[in-house]
Amino acid sequence: MTRRALVLGGGGITGIAWEWGILAGLAEAGIALSDADLVVGTSAGSVVGAQVAHGLAPADRYEAQLAPPDGELAGTFGTGTIVRYGLAMLVGSSAPRAVRQRIGRLSLRSNGDEAVRVAVIDSRLPVKEWPSERALRVTAVDAESGEFRVFDRDSGVSLVRAVAASCAVPGVWPPVTIDGRRYMDGGARSGTNADLAAGYDKVVLLAPLVRGFGPMPGAAAHVERLRRESTVALVSPDPEALRTFGRNVLDPAKRADAARAGLRQAASVVSAVREVWSE
Repeated sequence: MTRRALVLGGGGITGIAWEWGILAGLAEAGIALSDADLVVGTSAGSVVGAQVAHGLAPADRYEAQLAPPDGELAGTFGTGTIVRYGLAMLVGSSAPRAVRQRIGRLSLRSNGDEAVRVAVIDSRLPVKEWPSERALRVTAVDAESGEFRVFDRDSGVSLVRAVAASCAVPGVWPPVTIDGRRYMDGGARSGTNADLAAGYDKVVLLAPLVRGFGPMPGAAAHVERLRRESTVALVSPDPEALRTFGRNVLDPAKRADAARAGLRQAASVVSAVREVWSE
């Protein structure tokens, strides 16, 4: 029996919108990535993945991206935050957990009300329960220990808090408390964590951010390993889509343009994705 996995990477608010544009365009072409046996979501991808795994219609979710942001605040990466990220990477690629611990210290210093942030994530999820029809894996990192954590319906954690943890961008949003531990963005380990799809026959990876940093592997590195045993399609933003994202992927004002860019780009990847996804 052929097993298929859909991996949805991080990329902020514009990444969420672009992924829905791609998914809506592919669905219009008759490619239902929501038929995946496994959905892996990291950061922005966890927001999208939680809805895809429930079978919500991509066309409807795409339309939701076009609505005005209604005063939703943009997150920002200050100069100090960017410098601290760079310093964290100096530990070296041979010590990825040590890097995550350094990034975790940055996360633990993040200002903001955790409850308010969780409420924002709650408002983005039309469904609040773990899906029962297919496996969903949501990634996060323990901000203190640097341990990688994968949440699923058997973890005893609410879907909303799991997604909020996966979206807790270090230095921007506060980490999220789960069972007495504080968790930050799953992207602190990898922008896609696509290795969680290992063992699946067919894998489609949507990666708004494809580059790796320091010990955090980029999308291409994951794809190279997956292709040893799987058929894989990697979809990442084309130059026009990247221009719509602007400099701040956490800016809600860019959401509608990013969604339209994804819908437009979908036409150019239909053949490649269909070749991988078809039975």
